[in-house]
Amino acid sequence: MSASLAQPEWVPPTYSIPVDSENKAKSLNIFSFSHPHHAAFHMSWMGFFVSFVSTFAAPPMIAIIREDLDLTKPDLGSAGLAAVTGTIGARVLMGSVCDVVGPRYGLSIVLLLSAPFCFCMSYVTTPVGFLICRMGIGLGLATFVASQFWMSCMFNGKCVGLANATAAGWGNLGGGVTQFLMPLIFRAMTSATEGRVFSAWRWAYLVPGLLHTIMGVAVMFVGQDLPEGNFKFLHTSGQIEKKSALNTQYLGITNYRMWCMVATYGFCFGVELTMNNIVAAYLYDQFELDLVTAGTLASTYGLMNLFARSIGGYVSDLMSVKFGMRGRLWTLWVVQTVEGVLCIFMGLAKDSLASTILLMVAFSICVQASEGASYGIVPYITRRALGVVSGYIGAGGNAGSTICMALFFTSASIPVYQGIMYMGFTIIGVTLLVIPIHFPMWGSMFFPGDPNVSEEDYYIAREFTEDEIKEGLALPVQKFCQNSYQERAPSMRPAESPVVAKV
Repeated sequence: MSASLAQPEWVPPTYSIPVDSENKAKSLNIFSFSHPHHAAFHMSWMGFFVSFVSTFAAPPMIAIIREDLDLTKPDLGSAGLAAVTGTIGARVLMGSVCDVVGPRYGLSIVLLLSAPFCFCMSYVTTPVGFLICRMGIGLGLATFVASQFWMSCMFNGKCVGLANATAAGWGNLGGGVTQFLMPLIFRAMTSATEGRVFSAWRWAYLVPGLLHTIMGVAVMFVGQDLPEGNFKFLHTSGQIEKKSALNTQYLGITNYRMWCMVATYGFCFGVELTMNNIVAAYLYDQFELDLVTAGTLASTYGLMNLFARSIGGYVSDLMSVKFGMRGRLWTLWVVQTVEGVLCIFMGLAKDSLASTILLMVAFSICVQASEGASYGIVPYITRRALGVVSGYIGAGGNAGSTICMALFFTSASIPVYQGIMYMGFTIIGVTLLVIPIHFPMWGSMFFPGDPNVSEEDYYIAREFTEDEIKEGLALPVQKFCQNSYQERAPSMRPAESPVVAKV
């Protein structure tokens, strides 16, 4: 065989930080830019952050946009639905993209594909055009799936909840930053256009478009798919399995735990998307505030992502150390149920701005913490179809927002405060679906695991055929199984106990 046709030689990499047998980092240092683990972390959250800024750039300027385009409440509701609904399919597809070609390509391409819709917003003149552009921009939210898949590949179980939560939380932070950033950009554009406000909001959309383009290129050239290298090289050199998209789809959709998490995630992340769509206009109308003040106060909801989602991931990791997977499940149920209760009280506080803001902040903290706790569980639902599962659960967040917007915030007969209350009751009910999530080797909230069932039985025997096991395709998953022993009840773990990573 000629040298040009030979498989590229794979040389085991070395790392500047402690890693496990899968070369995943054992700790997260948010101040580090070490390659590849922490470089991937920063590219991940920054790309997701940009998509959030652009998706929710319209709500803080909506008072001007609706006057310019003659938008009615149903028009606004439909556009808000489009912004979060269009990406449902994109997130599902992104899961397979991550499994087959890697998270780097997935994150970069979706940013570059959604950038033109940001630029086209400058030319919108009708409600239909506004809706189409918001839907196209919303496709960028599929970056979340690539972000979470990437973190699950780069950080091990001792800090995977924290890594997933921090990357996603800082990305979600864009939903808060845009609430005060876009009014400021709008104000600057108003000065630049000599007071032509209907031109200023259009010029303001150039900023998100440029950010999409810059980050799409940066992710491609700075990031790396896995600790060992990029997917294309590792496939060619035979270091990792070249997965079938159909097979991973089958493994994902036949795992009932994924569907429980699809529903519950719909009422934490979905609630956050809903609030990003409605909260600025709600404060503007309910309390007769000016545009900048309403946007600034509304931004406090999203700004809780600076730390709240990380808290959820950290607590999930901590409860795992003390109680195993059952601790992660209890954490999610408790925090998300409290989220629903606070949502109800926020609606009841409709006559007091101070009480509304205070309850909104507490409510937001629980929303973000629930999201972090969710993705402390997601990496363990399946190993072989991790991308598919991440995609469906991420899409569940958008589906939850679609449901909330359609049921509670598009009808002129339902006051917004009342819709917020109804949403709270729904959160409490849907969160009960955490209870039936049961891992045979680890147990569930109320029942322990079976000591006769091993991680290998769950991750290898049920996901690989005998022939695939003989071919060695399950060897990387065997390492994952060994690193997952910490999810057992403490009395069932090997002698060495893991410790929680410090940020």
